Parts: sequence; C-alpha cells; structure tokens
Amino acid sequence: MTAGTELPPLEIPVTRTLIVAGALASRDYQDVHHDAELARAKGSPDVFMNILTTNGLVGRYVTDHFGPAAALRKVAIRLGAPNYPGDTMVLTGRIEAVDGDTAVVRVVGANGIGRHVTGTVTVTVVDADADAEADAVTDVPDGELTDPQVAP
Repeated sequence: MTAGTELPPLEIPVTRTLIVAGALASRDYQDVHHDAELARAKGSPDVFMNILTTNGLVGRYVTDHFGPAAALRKVAIRLGAPNYPGDTMVLTGRIEAVDGDTAVVRVVGANGIGRHVTGTVTVTVVDADADAEADAVTDVPDGELTDPQVAP
C-alpha cells in the first residue's frame, strides 16, 4: 500500500434488478427504489439506487482491490446524481494515506449524469502470514484444554 496509488476503475451496469434487489436486501421498501410508476409520481424519471446499495458497492470495490485480508473500518460517503436503470456507474479510487496496515482510500462513483457517490473508505489489510503465525502459537490441540474448576 502506497499513498498516491490509483485503484483500477470498476464499471458497474446499473440495472433495474440491481436497484430493486439492493433495496430489498437492505430492507429499504421505499417505493422509489422498486416501483417506477410511483417514482415518476414523486418526480423521478424512474426508480433509483438507494444509499445502502451504493455503500455496499463502494465497500466491494475497495475490498476487491485489497483482497480477502481486507477489513473495512469506516465508510463515509455522500450521494449526488442518482443511479437510474440503464446507466453505468464507474468507481475510481486513490489511496490518500497509509498508516501501518491501514489505508484511507478516496472513492468517486460517476454515471452518465454526474457524480453519484464521493467519499472515503478506511481499510485495514491484515498480513495473512503474520496472522497465521499468531494463530499457530495460540492453537491448542484437541483434548489438551483443561478447566481448573472441573476434576479430571
């Protein structure tokens, strides 16, 4: 991890299914996320993605880059232009700061009408080798654990 490193862009097709599935998965039953007719009645040209789906996609983008040892510590995002079906959101990122095994990544997600999301993600990447060594030191073989309160 090095400050200034650009993450490769990730293109996400914004489909009606993605929007509706994301809303349902996050238990966001507001009609503007699943009913096009009611969304239009409220002034939107169509259904649009909810913030929880966007938050998940931003998290996925960062963890996909850093790998399976990555753990999200903080996600701070702000929404802008809505994500409507038929568009593509392109996520880009840049490592802004690194402190030991923790990095702060600036993320921007843009679509055909502007910036959909901007924010920062704090991620910790655990050294898998060091973690495995620590586990090996603390592992106790089966049957060797005794409870001092219980007589053998």
